[in-house]
Amino acid sequence: MGATKKKINLSKYIVYISFMLVLIGFSVILPGKFLTATNILNILRQTAMISVAAVGMTFAITAGQIDLSTGGVTACTSLVTALMLQRAPLPVAVLCGLGVGLICGVINGLILTKCRIPAFIVTLGTSSAFVGVARALTNLEAVPVTNETFNNIFGSGNLWVIPTLFLWTILITVIGQYVYTKTTFGRSTLAVGGNESAARYSGIDVDKIKFWAMVICAVAASCAGILYTGRMHGARYTYGENDSMNIIAAVVIGGTSFSGGKGTVIGTLIGSLVIGMLNNGLLLLGLSVNEQMIARGLVIVLAVSLSLREKISD
Repeated sequence: MGATKKKINLSKYIVYISFMLVLIGFSVILPGKFLTATNILNILRQTAMISVAAVGMTFAITAGQIDLSTGGVTACTSLVTALMLQRAPLPVAVLCGLGVGLICGVINGLILTKCRIPAFIVTLGTSSAFVGVARALTNLEAVPVTNETFNNIFGSGNLWVIPTLFLWTILITVIGQYVYTKTTFGRSTLAVGGNESAARYSGIDVDKIKFWAMVICAVAASCAGILYTGRMHGARYTYGENDSMNIIAAVVIGGTSFSGGKGTVIGTLIGSLVIGMLNNGLLLLGLSVNEQMIARGLVIVLAVSLSLREKISD
């Protein structure tokens, strides 16, 4: 009995153990390069968009769903925000960007719940559609952003020495954690992902929970798109195109069960930082892009394997 409890506690804290192992490992392998103030701040900036989008993905995966369209949502949001900044005040541009995520989430949620098509298939299709829209918006041309106020608030600015990108990450993580743990919606999301039939019999509107989980995921991706625009001082149709794998990895490594019904937003943030440190460390080691992709892929396979194994053992 005691051994079982010890095993459960170990799995609960595996993301924090992974965080320390990666941190210490690269600090030893790359002395004077990895564990420096400049590099740590770079990691926080680089992982902000992944972390923010991963908060939304936590809700989708916890509900037993998945969203493969986050890259397309991010790109569309980035371009719409940049275009609107040329024509409207900053608050209007930001709201239009968030509106893109809301519309995309509603599309995903309605197809999922009304047509009874699995989320994997739905978002695989809408991903292609959203990317196509992003490519068509400006005919593949980049859109510069010269609004320094926007760039400072949502991208390259700092509050003392803390990047504003990291402050947005913390804010959205705190909001996500509160909704996830302190609201009826959060508890219902866990129930739906854990046992959909039981949740339905207990009076939970399963379709409603799935719908809003997909909307939250898309809106979080749109937040990432706004941050991309601010950080890069412009928008491109390529923003977010390779992020889906890192987002899913951050969520699963963070302790959210890939089968649904269990998760943690705080763990997702730590998982995102693990991915960020891994990417940064591999780059500093001089590995090629191909080698970095192989390493990240192996991490995802390992994380999902541990998640599924734990689900079976339960």
